[in-house]
Amino acid sequence: MEISRFTERKTGQIIEVSGIPAIRHAFIPDPLPPRWEWPNELWPVLMKAKEELARLDGIGRHLPNPQLLLTPLQKREAQKSSSLEGTYATPQQLLLFEINPAEVELPGERYQPIREVSNYIRALRMREHQKKKMPISLRLIRDLHRILLEGVRGAEAEPGEYRRGLVQVGSDGRYVPPPANYLHECLDKFEKYLHKDNEFDPLVEVFLAHYQFEAIHPFRDGNGRVGRLLISVTMEDWCGLSGQWLYMSSFFEKNKEEYIDRLFKISTEGDWTNWMSFCLRGVISQALDAQMRCSRLLELKDEYHKRLERTGSPGRIYQLVDDLFVKPYTTAPWIKGKYSVSYPTAKADLTKLVKLGILTDLQLKMRRQKAYFCEEIFIITFEDIEPGRK
Repeated sequence: MEISRFTERKTGQIIEVSGIPAIRHAFIPDPLPPRWEWPNELWPVLMKAKEELARLDGIGRHLPNPQLLLTPLQKREAQKSSSLEGTYATPQQLLLFEINPAEVELPGERYQPIREVSNYIRALRMREHQKKKMPISLRLIRDLHRILLEGVRGAEAEPGEYRRGLVQVGSDGRYVPPPANYLHECLDKFEKYLHKDNEFDPLVEVFLAHYQFEAIHPFRDGNGRVGRLLISVTMEDWCGLSGQWLYMSSFFEKNKEEYIDRLFKISTEGDWTNWMSFCLRGVISQALDAQMRCSRLLELKDEYHKRLERTGSPGRIYQLVDDLFVKPYTTAPWIKGKYSVSYPTAKADLTKLVKLGILTDLQLKMRRQKAYFCEEIFIITFEDIEPGRK
């Protein structure tokens, strides 16, 4: 760790450490809240971020089925968060894995990235289902970590358990978080901060907490994934949102170098202002992105209904199409079980939706069944959308 980069304005203390020859110093972050006054120049960007976040929450609250927006956003977040760590799973691979991981032929080298992204989705949904039972706490953080690392790289790093030794961040080791014997004190103060009312706007507190978690770096592996997941969790709770509508990994991925640099400069220079400006601009960007995706999904849903109306389709097929916006693939056995129809009827439904241009045959090498997916939903979920484009 280059201690010469840490100025008098650093937000913690540097200590000497031993045990690993290449690591001679570590950084102990000061507890939150920071010794920092909110700058007047950030008021406009904070107000804009809150405005767009409220608009996104309003859209989510009034959707007939909130999963129409939430499920695609979660899948995109999981993929982007993992790619930030250098783990790349394509949307197509995720789709195949989701349909049936036991039957889809996946080369062994690809299985780990796909499982990692799948675990991220599981962790988000676990919190979604447990939010009334478990407050944001160290216990929740350990549970999220346990899910994220199940059966993937880092699984040997004791999922759900804090590290017992030194780690360094970055290939150049430019940052070394607190030694293991300091973790208990750092995490205890961090949890107390999570549970009390603080002096800043709740949206600001979300990104103060994100820095603090990353600075403490309590696990041997998976800290980045847990930290980004916590942004959505704390934002939902602290900002009074009706769901996990906003995710930051896509913005962080597009601006990866700045993201890492802004975090580092808090530790070295106490530069909270530029970090907060960066994050709030990210909230605006991601809120607008989610609004555009929701608009496109709703327009597509209306278009599909119009196609069905022109063919006099039964109500069952309308529901089948609506289900695609939560799960953009289907099979004849699934339709047969879900709607209590015969297998020939399920096959006929699929054939009709293919002819209408709603479903596409996936051409999978599966042992038991053919699978179909909605390519247009898939594109809206995963493709990058430029600002102002619909």
